[in-house]
Amino acid sequence: MYSNSITQLLGIPYPIIQAGMIWASGWELATAVSNAGGLGVLGSGSMYPQELQEQITKCKQATVNPFGVNVPLLYPNIEEHITTIIKEQVPIVITSAGNPKLYTQRLIDAGCIVIHVVSSTKYASKAQEAGCHAIIAEGFEAGGHNGRDETTTLCLIPNVVQHVSIPVIAAGGIYNGATMLATMVLGASGVQVGSRFVASYEASSHLNFKQAVIAASEGDTILTLKELTPVRLLKNEFYNTIHEAYNRHATQAQLALLLGRGRAKQGMYQGNLQEGELEIGQASAMIHDLKPAALIVKEIWESFEALASKPYIQQ
Repeated sequence: MYSNSITQLLGIPYPIIQAGMIWASGWELATAVSNAGGLGVLGSGSMYPQELQEQITKCKQATVNPFGVNVPLLYPNIEEHITTIIKEQVPIVITSAGNPKLYTQRLIDAGCIVIHVVSSTKYASKAQEAGCHAIIAEGFEAGGHNGRDETTTLCLIPNVVQHVSIPVIAAGGIYNGATMLATMVLGASGVQVGSRFVASYEASSHLNFKQAVIAASEGDTILTLKELTPVRLLKNEFYNTIHEAYNRHATQAQLALLLGRGRAKQGMYQGNLQEGELEIGQASAMIHDLKPAALIVKEIWESFEALASKPYIQQ
């Protein structure tokens, strides 16, 4: 049985965490990953408070294994989400997009394990100072909201590992055993996988979006909207409109108006591939099929173990 700081901290067989992605990470995906030996995570950023309550209840009914909730700290209903998480005794909370000092101690006092997502060594140190049990260091390759510095995963992980003493989980561009091994060699104790799980049967995102992900090629994603919140998304008509706005030297207010409300839901959940926002990582270029989430966990882990057991061969 594999054992390291992350499997011991989270109480899971494999140090594989499923990202809590908006419009993709509902209870079906979370419980499938948890039941397969990883850590399934609900993406609360696209849920109203009552919906999060229902999703947690369904997770408890569908798995006896640990699961978590991802909470973007800039979410407008954050206080209600935190109250629900504490009331329902969710074992693991992954916070992101905000100051970890706001809720970490309160969650720890309630018995939660708290992990914070960062994109730089500066914020990794702040998360450690706030009392977080572990850090997810997410590189530029990742989908969704991302760091402004555009630091790649292979550069970010060893730097963060040198600056903190708590376990580091790698994220960004990880989709198979080889990419998992690469980050573990650099000092990570586990990995967070997002895009590969979007292309799973259990992901709650629209089939149109899933098919767009597996059809994506190298260069089909781009990081944009840094003036608002940086986001990596698939190029489509919505992105073309953004690009044209930049060419016109649009102001931040004009970009915000262009983004509007519900753009991500329109694309990823309702399947409007032209006018919606399609958040996905660069790993989409290497993902070519839909699979059950349990099989994804199994294949990543078995490939990781097989590669880790081989001696280095210079080519």
